[in-house]
Amino acid sequence: MPLFKKRTAGKPGEWYYCLEHKKVEEGPECPAKDRFGPYATRAEAEHAMESARERNLQWENDPKWHDAPTGGAADED
Repeated sequence: MPLFKKRTAGKPGEWYYCLEHKKVEEGPECPAKDRFGPYATRAEAEHAMESARERNLQWENDPKWHDAPTGGAADED
């Protein structure tokens, strides 16, 4: 039996979206590696996957992340 129980961080009133169970939870219940959040409201947590898709699309289309090659020494083989 372990001497110390590993606890998840977070407080009641903070909402999370669990990627493992595909559900909203308050507290949190699942490990940090399996969740998005914290969110201020349950509704925000319910839309976590939509928000993530929108952000990813913005980043994929951001010209700062798709610079043209400069033609430097690293490009020559």
